[in-house]
Amino acid sequence: MTARRGNPSSRMALVRARLALPTIRRAVGHSEGQHSSMFTGHGIDFEDQVEYRPGDDVSSIDWKSSARAGHPIIRRFERESDVFTQLVLDMGVEMLAAAPSGERKCDIGIWAADVLAYLGSSRGDRLGLVWGDSELSQAIPARHGRDHLEFLLNRAAAAYEEAAAPADVSGLLERVLTLTRLRTLIVLVTDEAWPTSADLDTLRKVRARHELLVVRVADMPMTVKGVDRMVDVDGGIVIPAYAREDPELADMLRHHRQTMINEADRMLRGHGIKQTVVNSSDEVVPALVNMLRRGVRD
Repeated sequence: MTARRGNPSSRMALVRARLALPTIRRAVGHSEGQHSSMFTGHGIDFEDQVEYRPGDDVSSIDWKSSARAGHPIIRRFERESDVFTQLVLDMGVEMLAAAPSGERKCDIGIWAADVLAYLGSSRGDRLGLVWGDSELSQAIPARHGRDHLEFLLNRAAAAYEEAAAPADVSGLLERVLTLTRLRTLIVLVTDEAWPTSADLDTLRKVRARHELLVVRVADMPMTVKGVDRMVDVDGGIVIPAYAREDPELADMLRHHRQTMINEADRMLRGHGIKQTVVNSSDEVVPALVNMLRRGVRD
């Protein structure tokens, strides 16, 4: 079953129906409001330091800073209710291509987005959405509430059907950087080819302030067996069977694809970013739970 089955007006109900309670608990954490159990280092985040005033919590005093300043200094933190998740969806035309399962990559992507948005809402986050391609990007401000979650999920599903231009993932992330100065959990759903060396500067800027999780949807290999007709989604060019079945060309394509995937993995790990690659909608839930629970270098 793909992510698009069911009544679009009840996407949240569909997510709840497909996520067993133990799965939600493993991903979100057993304690109400426990943000750090879902994403390491994200939750009640350090914001700044200010002078102590009568009535402030004495447990927030930073004694080392106070000694240097000669008067009490407290550390202020963002409240849990201020933590929010920014969902970023790559709407490049590449997401209309087929995944290894035969599903459209965008169908797998929206199911991943549904699950992650629901988990974020379940832990009390405000949720925002940024989506687009190289020609246009759009955003929905972050808010709380089930009505907002339902609206956000439906808008994300509809947006994938509007894909028409090549991707610009770094452009989407740059837009997120303009939306908030607060520490944010950015959840990106994109193609397996991202990132490349051209994205390194944006990666550094994002990680300087925010947490980033990346879900990459795999492409169907051009050399896969049993496919009668294969078309390049970018140019609409039919790739002839004799070319796809040529042993020398097949080896070259497999090597190129693996090199690309390994390089993307290396860049993400090098910047301390948790990520996972999914091949089908059935892989989404276990892949996301494993990603959230493991360390970056596992």
